[in-house]
Amino acid sequence: MSLRFSLRELEVFCAIAQQDHVHRAAEAVALTQSAASQALARLEAALGRPLFDRRGRRLVLNDNGRQLLARARALLDQAQEVQTLWDEGGPALNLGASTTIANYLLPAQLAAYRQAHPGAPVQLTVGNTREVVAAVAAMEVDFGLIEGACSDSHLQVERWRADELIVIAAPGHALALQPTRAQLAAAPWLLREPGSGTREEVERWLLTHLGSVRADMELGNSEAIKRAVAAGLGLSCLSRSAVADFLASGALVEVATGLPPLVRQLCLVRHRERPATRGMQAFLALASLVEANAAGSAPG
Repeated sequence: MSLRFSLRELEVFCAIAQQDHVHRAAEAVALTQSAASQALARLEAALGRPLFDRRGRRLVLNDNGRQLLARARALLDQAQEVQTLWDEGGPALNLGASTTIANYLLPAQLAAYRQAHPGAPVQLTVGNTREVVAAVAAMEVDFGLIEGACSDSHLQVERWRADELIVIAAPGHALALQPTRAQLAAAPWLLREPGSGTREEVERWLLTHLGSVRADMELGNSEAIKRAVAAGLGLSCLSRSAVADFLASGALVEVATGLPPLVRQLCLVRHRERPATRGMQAFLALASLVEANAAGSAPG
């Protein structure tokens, strides 16, 4: 049975779905606007149904297009892997990661990946958990590593690794040593922005054990928070990996809160209709080795 459409037509379709406009999609796939329009027309004719609703100059996916999109992107991914199967560069890696993971956990693992596959293309998209989940759902990345919850039914969520969060303060802060729960509840807290997985976990934990939390400042990344805490602006709760350098230098101290430990599960998310790429498989195999080596070299 011969195919009635081409991979190039699927590529144009996916580009239009992402751009909502034929002109911008044509630029993305290096075609003229006329050629891109003809490719879409051929694909719709081959499938016997329209894939977009026309709204002025915009093209918006209809039900047919939404049913096709995930399968089309999966086919293009597999075609790309076939094309690069024997390339010396190695499997391409395109992932998304929330900020704490990207800044503090991924560098060693990306270094191991690059050492194993020196010429492999690597693309990392960084955002908060909500943004990474959206990128995976839209198939803009092959998979994502997140700190918070994911409830999108189109995505598959798998455990990746555990991460401990600790309460921190400047060494001279009034609550640096064994504060009461009432003092912790009344203290000014520096928290991540809404949509952050760290923010969700910390608020849940504090509200469970303190009953209330006074969010005095919201900052967009952990680096800004730990520096503000070191300057004496309040307390915060961040991943131990994010503050290890400041704890070692004495710029921050870990607060003995007396509260139960906060250990969260970091997760991997990927689209259910998108097969695991060679890059994803190679990355996860190397990541496991890096984690095992780091655990083995940690002081007992």
